Amino acid sequence: VRSRGLPDDHVGPVRVVDIQGVDSNMCCGTHVSNLSDLQVIKLLGTEKGKKNKTNLVFLAGNRVLKSIEQSHNTEKALTSLLKNGPGEHVEAVKRLQSSVKLLQKNNLNLLRDIAVLIAKDFKSKPVQSQLLVLHRREGDSEFMNIIANEIGTEEALMFLTVGDEKEAGLFLLAGPAEAVETLGPRVAELLGGKGAGKRGRFQGKASRMSQRGEVQALLQEFVSQWSP
Repeated sequence: VRSRGLPDDHVGPVRVVDIQGVDSNMCCGTHVSNLSDLQVIKLLGTEKGKKNKTNLVFLAGNRVLKSIEQSHNTEKALTSLLKNGPGEHVEAVKRLQSSVKLLQKNNLNLLRDIAVLIAKDFKSKPVQSQLLVLHRREGDSEFMNIIANEIGTEEALMFLTVGDEKEAGLFLLAGPAEAVETLGPRVAELLGGKGAGKRGRFQGKASRMSQRGEVQALLQEFVSQWSP
């Protein structure tokens, strides 16, 4: 009989269950004097096993009762949250998922519009600054890249960040290729993150967004000595 071994402290005979033409296995369960001691058995389904075998998933005895209690408590909580009966829970969740997807899509569109407006505002100033530093809690890599695309990286150095102001987030350093190549690794180091870049952009993840002030000071010092 196939076995993974017996416990070191095992004594006495080993019971083998033989289902003719199906399988032979050691019985490792609790031996009851009467099947009524099991109370109830619930088959939950099947799983694909090894070597073309099929595993049965089931509960027995008190585990069935505990599962029913847990399911009932979950059902009560969902009924309270979704404001409908158990039979309508699945459809209610599907509607919520659709609403969330639509809100996320609308949010992304608004972020794109905000990015374009930020870039236009920067370019419309009478005296063009050589450094743009901007942080926004809500945003992503696309948001930062839209700003960089709209402004252009030939004459301005941009340090853009999104995420938690004091913990983790994303950053983008954009500008003339030589400046970004020089400053990019140093910016990543100050932010406790990693990044990579090419063609005037260096972006990555940061673990210490609270260090943004030090990065800004570094960039301002560089810009003060730099002529585009």
